[in-house]
Parts: sequence; C-alpha cells; structure tokens
Amino acid sequence: MLQTLRNAWKIEELRKKILFTLLIILLYRLGNAIPVPYVNVAALQYYFTQLQNTVLGLYNVMSGGAFSQATIFALSIQPYINASIIIQLLTIAIPALERLSKEGGEEGRKKIASITRYATVGIGLLMGFAYFMLIRNNGLLDPVAQDSVWAAIVIVLTFTSGSALIMWLGEQITEFGIGNGISMILFASIVSRLPTSIITSIRNVAAGNLQWWVAVLMFLGALAIIVLIVFVSDAERRIPVQYAKRVVGRKMYGGQSTHLPMKVNMSGVMPIIFAQSIASLPATIAALVGSGSDNWFMRLFDTTSIAYAVIYFLLILFFAYFYSTIQFNPVEVANNLKKNGGYIPGFRPGKPTSEFIQKVLNKITLFGAIYLGIIAVVPILVAHFSDASALTGISLGGTSIIIAVGVALETVRALEAQMIMRNYKGFLS
Repeated sequence: MLQTLRNAWKIEELRKKILFTLLIILLYRLGNAIPVPYVNVAALQYYFTQLQNTVLGLYNVMSGGAFSQATIFALSIQPYINASIIIQLLTIAIPALERLSKEGGEEGRKKIASITRYATVGIGLLMGFAYFMLIRNNGLLDPVAQDSVWAAIVIVLTFTSGSALIMWLGEQITEFGIGNGISMILFASIVSRLPTSIITSIRNVAAGNLQWWVAVLMFLGALAIIVLIVFVSDAERRIPVQYAKRVVGRKMYGGQSTHLPMKVNMSGVMPIIFAQSIASLPATIAALVGSGSDNWFMRLFDTTSIAYAVIYFLLILFFAYFYSTIQFNPVEVANNLKKNGGYIPGFRPGKPTSEFIQKVLNKITLFGAIYLGIIAVVPILVAHFSDASALTGISLGGTSIIIAVGVALETVRALEAQMIMRNYKGFLS
C-alpha cells in the first residue's frame, strides 16, 4: 500500500487528487471541532461517557467524536446513508424510478442523485430534531436556551446544514479526488478515534481496569480480523468460460479459454454501513419522542444486546443479497456470453447458463454475508458476556475495522486502476 502511494505521488495528476482529498478531509475534521451554540458541551461529553456501548456511542464513533460534542458535523454521513437506502429500495418498488435508473442513462442517474440529496436534507432535519430533543430532555442545554424556540431552530438547522455540507464534500472527493467520497469521510472519522482508543486502553491497563493479556488478545484479534478482511476481499470464484471458434472475413476468432470472476464479498462494506443505519433507527425514533436513554426500549437496542446483534446480523444478510442483486445480473451476463460465442462447459447457452450463474452467486453471497456478519457480531457478543466497563467500545470494534480496512483497500484499487490507465506499473500489477 505504501509503495502504491509513493508511485501515485510521482504522477502529477494523481498527486493533485490526493492533495485535494486530504484538503477536504481536513475541512471535515475542522468542522468536527466547531460546536453548535446553546449546548453545554462539557455536560454532554460526560453524558456520553456512560453510553459508549449504546447506539448513541455508535453514532459517536461514525462521526469521529463529533456527535458527543454536538458540533456542526455531529450527524456525519448518517442522513445521506439513510437517504440512499430509502431511495434504492424505492427504486425497486416504484416502476418509474426503476426505469429512470436503468434506462435514463446519465440523465437518469443525475435525477436519482438529486432526489437522494433532497431526501438527505429531510432526514437531516428529522435526525437533527431528534438529537435536539435528546439534549433538551437530559438538561444539556444552556439555561437561557432550555425553553427557547430560537435556540431550537438554530441547533436543528445547524445540524441539518452540517449533514448537507458533508454530503457535498463527499461528492467533491468522488468527482475530483480519490475513491468514494462518503467512504473516505467515514474512514477519516473512524481512524481519527484510533489514538484515543489506544490511549484509553493503556490507561485502563495502568489503572488495573483491564488485564494486560486481555489487551494483547484484543490487539491480536484486531490483526487477525484485518488479515481475514484482506484475504476475503481478494477471494473470487472463477467460472470457466470457453469461446467457440468463428471466422470473420479471412481471420479466425475465439477458441480460447478464460474465466468469469465473481468476488466473494461483492458488495464490500456497504451491507455493514446500511445495516448499522437501519438497526439504529429505533433509537433515533425513541430520541425523537423524548424517550430517555435508560428505559427498556433503549436498552433493548443497546449495541451490546442480543436483540441488536440478531437484528444487525439479519440486516447484513439482507443487504449483502440486495447489493449483489443490484451489481450482478446473471441473465445479462449469460446473454452477453451467448452474443460473443462464449459458453460455460456443461451448460447450454441462455437460461441454463443464467440459472447456473445465479446458483453460484447465491452461494458466494451467502458466504460473504456470513463473513461480514461474524466479524460485526462477534465483538458484540464478547462485550455482552464480558465486563462492559473493562471492554468499553469493543462492540463497535469489529465494525470499525472492517469499514476502515475495506475503504483502504478500495482506495488502493482506485489508485491502481488510475495508474494502470496511465501505463504505470503499480503495486497490484
């Protein structure tokens, strides 16, 4: 990876893209340090020290600590992710949106993106109001703003504007920088908390709250997860394909053997990100209606609870299949093979080929979904059956690692692809 970055830095165009991406991330981190007015930040941070393993702690991790400080970027990318989920589900359910996405071409994609932006603002308003209700109901506002309508308007609109600005920053990275902008912002949020997590673990060991061997096991477990993520992300199922010989003019084409690669984890980290957003919706609704963090409903959806782990795992399975269906169409692949004179040995072209590809797709998608689910859920179960005070935040560890490593690998591949386009030998060449 380091060699890839060095090689990319030597190319002027890629160097500009890397610097632009770093500049946007710097602006994002600066926004994470600017608190909204009328909020007692010190009291809010103390309140969040008791919520490390709750869904609110999850929001805090995904925002890089901005959520617990009520900054202008406190909502982070959650409104955009939720809006993307809703619009993609509606695209399948509503024929007009489905035609727009499949047959509209570039113009259709722009309209879908525009609808997603408006949905992001709407969800940002909802989540901003929910967060304001949570702050007010727990007495975390300044005394002069406790019953002020103006303070409520300012706080909610600031949160909403911050989420819209993050969406715009992510789009700028996607267009002018390196990799997917939203993923890069999420990566920056998670990595920014790494030094704090290490310092907290060292302090717990020094204070006797955490055994040193437990800390070593956690570190080795994190390394093992990283190795597993890298291994599975490169794994693929190769279906053999044979092309028949055909004569065009005076030349003969085809006759060669190749393969159809199918990634084991085709959907990447998106099922994890989307599953988190959906699993945390009940807590968001509870905050909206003014429910406290210590009632049975919030405890049920605590990120160390069995109910949350089961819902989380099932949602990961659902979104893994959902994304594989969107990204890979067996019927279309079978038709393309037939048009080009290709066939899979042992299967007739057309429907038998598409059925075989669909069968293989279902198997590898199930394996990839279970792999994502295990990495995300096992830390939750460890935290549930262990001393939560000694293992603060461990339930969020597997999720954070798989997102961070997945985004890093995708970014390296994006750099490699651009270097290959420029006939430059890269790390993966």
